[in-house]
Amino acid sequence: MAEAIPSVDELIRSATELFRRTFKDEPMVVAQAPGRVNLIGEHTDYNDGFVLPMALPLITVIVGKPACGLEATIISIASEAKGGTTPHKFSISKEDLKPGEPRWANYVKGVVANYKGGPLSAFKAAIVNSVPIGGGLSSSASLEVATYLFLDAISTEKIKVSKIEKALACQKAEHDYAGMPCGIMDQFISLLAEERNALLIDCRDMTSSLVSFDDPDIIILITNSNVKHALTGSEYPTRRKQCEEAAKLLGKGSLRECSMEDVNRLPSLGAQEDVVRRAKHVVSEIVRTEQAAKLFAEKSFVEVGKLMQQSHISLRDDFNVSCSELDELVEFALEVDGVLGSRMTGAGFGGCTVTMLKSNAVNAVIANIKKNYKQTPTFFICKPSQGASILKRI
Repeated sequence: MAEAIPSVDELIRSATELFRRTFKDEPMVVAQAPGRVNLIGEHTDYNDGFVLPMALPLITVIVGKPACGLEATIISIASEAKGGTTPHKFSISKEDLKPGEPRWANYVKGVVANYKGGPLSAFKAAIVNSVPIGGGLSSSASLEVATYLFLDAISTEKIKVSKIEKALACQKAEHDYAGMPCGIMDQFISLLAEERNALLIDCRDMTSSLVSFDDPDIIILITNSNVKHALTGSEYPTRRKQCEEAAKLLGKGSLRECSMEDVNRLPSLGAQEDVVRRAKHVVSEIVRTEQAAKLFAEKSFVEVGKLMQQSHISLRDDFNVSCSELDELVEFALEVDGVLGSRMTGAGFGGCTVTMLKSNAVNAVIANIKKNYKQTPTFFICKPSQGASILKRI
C-alpha cells in the first residue's frame, strides 16, 4: 500500500502541539511550502536548461510567533526523532549568523541571513514536515521556502519582494549555509506551483509556464528506495564542475547553448570521456524536457513516458548518478502493464523514482516492487499540488 499523506490540518496540529510543549505558548502564524518531484529535466537547472517539476502534497509547516530580543529559537519533529529535544537558539543578527550544528538548522539560518522582506524580528518556531528527508524530493527547499514565508508572516514592516527574488534568496541560503551548489528548480517550484499543473522552468532567464497535468486516469507514483549512498555529497559538485568544463571548452556560457554537434567536438578539444558523457546527458535532457512539456499539454502521455525512460538511461549511463537500487525500481515498475514511464529523480545515488502510470495499475506496480525489491521501499501517490502559502499571519 502507498503511504498515507498527512493533511495540512494534521501537520498544523502536530506543529502546534510541538510549539506548545516546547514554548508553553500559542503560535500566531502558520506557513507551509511543498516538496517537489521533477518529472523530467535532471541536472539541467544549473546548466541554464529546462526542468519540468510539479509540487507535491508532501510539505513543511512552520508555526510560531515573534519574540523579544535578537535571538531565534527553533525546534523540529525531525530533531526530536534523533533525540535532539533541546530547542536550537541562534542570533538573528546577520553579522553573527554562521552555519554550524545541528545541520538542519542551517537551512533556517541561511534564509534569515538572506531575507529581503524587511526588518527581521526575533522569533520562536516549531517545524514539522511530511517530505522524506534525503529522498530527492527537495525537503531542504521546502524548509527554506516555508521559513521565508514564515518570516514574511511575522514581519510588521513589509518590503515587496517577488517570488523569483524569494526563490533566489532561498537558493543562496542553501549555497552558503548548507554548502550545496543547487540550481534554482527546487525553490522555484515550491513558490510558483499551481494545483493540477506542472511547471516548465527556463533556468536561464528565470521564466516559467504552467503545463496542464489534470487527467484523473494518470497517476504519479513516487517510490522511495530508502537508500542514500555516501558519495552523493561529493559527486554533485563534481558533476557541476564537469558540465562547466565542457561548456568552457566549447566557448559557451553554459551547456544550454550547446548542440549535440558541439558535444561531438569535445574529444577533439581535449575533453576527457567523463566530461563528454556529462555534456551528452545535459544537452539531450534539455531537448527531452522541452518535448515533454509540449506532449503533456497535448495529453500524449505515452510519448512522455518514452522520454522519461530515455532520461533514466541517460542519467544511468552518461551522467552516472543512478545506482542499482534505483535501476531495479525502474525495471520492476516497467514490467507492469499500464506503466507509461519511470525514471530516477533528484540528484541520484539513492532517493526516489518517479513513475507515470494509469490509475488502475498502481496496486500491481506496488505489489511487483515489493515482491522483487530487496530493500524496503515506501510509496506516495501524488497529483500536482499548490505552491507555498501563508496560512495564518499576524
